[in-house]
Amino acid sequence: MSRDRHLAQLNIGRLVAETDDPRVAEFMGALDRVNGLGKRMPGFVWMMEGSGEPGRGNTDVKLDGDPRFVSNLTVWEDVASLERFVWDTVHRQFYERRAEWFEVLGAMHFVMWFVPVGWRPTIEEALERLEHLKAHGDTDHAFGWAHLAQATRWREMRCMAAE
Repeated sequence: MSRDRHLAQLNIGRLVAETDDPRVAEFMGALDRVNGLGKRMPGFVWMMEGSGEPGRGNTDVKLDGDPRFVSNLTVWEDVASLERFVWDTVHRQFYERRAEWFEVLGAMHFVMWFVPVGWRPTIEEALERLEHLKAHGDTDHAFGWAHLAQATRWREMRCMAAE
């Protein structure tokens, strides 16, 4: 990995219910813990923050005006750091249970790209990268796990290449 760039990622989900609904209460209740763990991980660089209100995570950003769409936009030093967080922490337990809290989306909802060290991507930039991935597939501009030779854990966990 080049020392002059970091890895950005956007993940979007649509909750099965509003954020204050009991059906998503366990997920909402874990946001601060999981996000806090991510921020303490070696290799973590930055996370797009919401209101800062406890238990809200970044659920304040309403994609397409829909309060059930939630997004996670982070920057990591390298692929290995992101993989460690996703697969080797409590995050994995929540990932494996995502069907309990999130609708199945018919289109890609995860994208990664490299950013210069110090860059903080906006949600608009991240959504543009996602649209580019949908239109063109994996390119150096926007990609999924399969585009990264050094990324191996997603295969072990049987993730779809576009996740």
